Amino acid sequence: MKKTSRSATAVSDRPAAKSENIFKRLVRFFREVIAELRKVIWPNRKQLTTYTLVVLAFVTVMTAFIFGLDLAFVQGVSWLFG
Repeated sequence: MKKTSRSATAVSDRPAAKSENIFKRLVRFFREVIAELRKVIWPNRKQLTTYTLVVLAFVTVMTAFIFGLDLAFVQGVSWLFG
């Protein structure tokens, strides 16, 4: 049985590199971006309002939580080293 190394038999997934004009590549890039943006399911106004309120509420709760922890640590350290 003959052993062959993987790298010797592997076929590259990339096509041969072609030196394409920079402007052609930019145009292709923007066309692909527009094509992908058309696939996005955009939220309606009600969903957007709901999501925004949920995010703002979460940020407010987390800010209060971190503030409380910070205040507790400051009080603990000042009590310890007072």
